[in-house]
Amino acid sequence: MASWSTQLSDLIAPAVAKSAVTDAVLVGRGTLAETGRLAGQITDRRAALVMADSAGFGAAGRAVVDRLAASGFAVETLILPNQPLPKSSVEEAETFRAALAASPDLFPVSVGSGVINDLVKWAAFETDRRYLSVATAASMDGYTSAGAPLAKDGFKVTIPTRAPIAMLADLDVIAAAPPEMNGWGYGDLAGKIPAGGDWLLADAIGVEPLDDVAWPMVQDNLRYWLAGHDGIADGDPDAVARLFVGLTAVGFAMEFHGSSRPASGADHQIAHMWEMEGLNHHGQKVSHGAAVSIGCVLSLALFDWLIAQDLSAIDPVRIAEAAPDLGAREAALAKAISDPMVARKARDELRAKHVQGTAHIDRLTKLKTAWPGLRDRLERHLMRSTDMAAMLRQAGAPSYPSDIGLGRAHVRRTLRAAGYIRRRYTIFDLLEEIGQTENAFDAVTCGLSISPAEATI
Repeated sequence: MASWSTQLSDLIAPAVAKSAVTDAVLVGRGTLAETGRLAGQITDRRAALVMADSAGFGAAGRAVVDRLAASGFAVETLILPNQPLPKSSVEEAETFRAALAASPDLFPVSVGSGVINDLVKWAAFETDRRYLSVATAASMDGYTSAGAPLAKDGFKVTIPTRAPIAMLADLDVIAAAPPEMNGWGYGDLAGKIPAGGDWLLADAIGVEPLDDVAWPMVQDNLRYWLAGHDGIADGDPDAVARLFVGLTAVGFAMEFHGSSRPASGADHQIAHMWEMEGLNHHGQKVSHGAAVSIGCVLSLALFDWLIAQDLSAIDPVRIAEAAPDLGAREAALAKAISDPMVARKARDELRAKHVQGTAHIDRLTKLKTAWPGLRDRLERHLMRSTDMAAMLRQAGAPSYPSDIGLGRAHVRRTLRAAGYIRRRYTIFDLLEEIGQTENAFDAVTCGLSISPAEATI
């Protein structure tokens, strides 16, 4: 496998050339010094608005301001407090949008990690401006993606926006980020393992075929990017660099595919449920990466159960005849999701993907025929949930529900709700269609290690 530095030229540079939106990606040691030069190349404006929270600004903001000013930019700053942490919501992003709308000549510059980048991305898109993203941590995969995953009226959605015109990452800054932030990015990248499993399911039954550009761009390199797990928590430059390159590549894969399918499956559905309920632990909002990290382990545990089954022996007609109709599923949704706004949005997603009758029989027949080969492919592609939990632990990422204050009952409630909130086909939908949802949830919540002390269960 090529080194991360070679991948910058062999993988990332061709992705930039192919991108319809992003003109430059600059990743390396000491690249903050290039901020002004890069900005001068990508915009004709000579006034910039640097947007950050106090943590991101502390990591790189002063250097960004100084370099922009030295290159002839008039620089303004808009810095959100870091306590409490900024929310990934349209309402929070409105502060940035309003500032840009009031000054049409300003060039937007984001300095920070996931939430700040998404807030600025949305604000820049809403004011029809390109923006520069200066990354401060390897905490998520959205720096180069076209979507902004934000809550809108309390419901987490990926809003179509526009990727940055350029992204700059100084690996000295990235490696010096708080260890938990790079651990969150490791968890976000690890989630591409079960997300790939979800896509394999959708491909096998004819719901959504694999993309011959986005799939290899992520999956062919994923094990290499994740192999540096033992260096993430210590800020090892090589481990953090390969992680950041992987996250950058995933962002481009989402752009090329036109959706977040290459990066997001059941793991993110679980995480979004916790984000929408405003989950806190020790007085702090649980980050997206932390939520995805545990969602990754839970979805892999569901795959562990699934792979042990013999779906080549199912009776499609019997299962379809016994399956709940749409009305019954909507009633179950209402019990699983108590928030009326979230439930209303989830009903729209359920109605878009529900199958019954002949369509259900046809889908199960495809699954029955495909299962021997599909199971082999899943076994080659996936990791066992316990192995993934150990790697996440080494990387400083949460891997047990207790790491974010959750017990089995809460996990079970989350699993019951999560499958409803996206129309994207995942393992949640397959379990429902084979009539095994509760059996799989029983196995996972009873057998899964909930805390480190239970790791031998």
